[in-house]
Amino acid sequence: MSRYPTIDTDGALVAVTGAARGIGLATARALVERGAHVALGDLDEALARDAAADLGPRASGHRLDVTDEDSFAAFLAAVEEHHDRPVDVLVNNAGVMPNGAFLEQDGRTDRLTMDVNVHGVIHGMRLVLPGMVERGRGHVVNVASLAGKFPLKGLAVYNASKYAVVGLTAATRLELEDTGVSVSAVLPSAVRTELSSGIDYGLLPDVEPEDIAAAVVASIGHRRAETAVPSYVGAATTGAALVPESVMRRLRRLFGDDAAITKVDDTARRSYLDRIGAQG
Repeated sequence: MSRYPTIDTDGALVAVTGAARGIGLATARALVERGAHVALGDLDEALARDAAADLGPRASGHRLDVTDEDSFAAFLAAVEEHHDRPVDVLVNNAGVMPNGAFLEQDGRTDRLTMDVNVHGVIHGMRLVLPGMVERGRGHVVNVASLAGKFPLKGLAVYNASKYAVVGLTAATRLELEDTGVSVSAVLPSAVRTELSSGIDYGLLPDVEPEDIAAAVVASIGHRRAETAVPSYVGAATTGAALVPESVMRRLRRLFGDDAAITKVDDTARRSYLDRIGAQG
């Protein structure tokens, strides 16, 4: 039996960050289909509002800059006012993934990656958790990555940000274990979204945004600490830590672990990199 009070998705209020496209939008759609009231937060307010309108009357779209704590606070206040209830579930999904050799990336891009992927999650948790703890129920889902467990060439700072989210999730989950509030991480493999556009990950399995959305929704029920998507890659990632480095180097070369540097379609990736570059 779970030690966490049940959250019935039907009727719950769920706030989703980075929700105007990709995993966030797929998650919002899956939640609305299960009867939830869903607030879509995104830096692109117009796109978030259009997406919410398509999802129907239980959805609302709002501007949200996760790197700005005041913006996050205003988002949550607007969400609770609009839906006339407190947030039951927060899905910290917003993220960026610049790629390239570590020595060729610049500090501005590094700061953007950490601000969105790490501080964005911290802001959301610090703002929403006190009310959840006071009510004795609530759930936070942090969309991390299998890159938070397994390092990849060409994604060094992204790796660092997702390792941080995995650790943050695990530690806060422990701190809140007797409050009725759960914190969980979902760890996707390579997802077919704009974020990974133009990168050939070779043998690393591709998954659809809807697969991640399903894992996020399922976590509201089972409240497990971590969910890897697909699950077998999560087990393989854990086991990789036990493999001697010399063996792992050979395996990495065999499977081409430098895809984020050497197997990139620059034309296909340009629009995404330009968009996140404008954020920075």
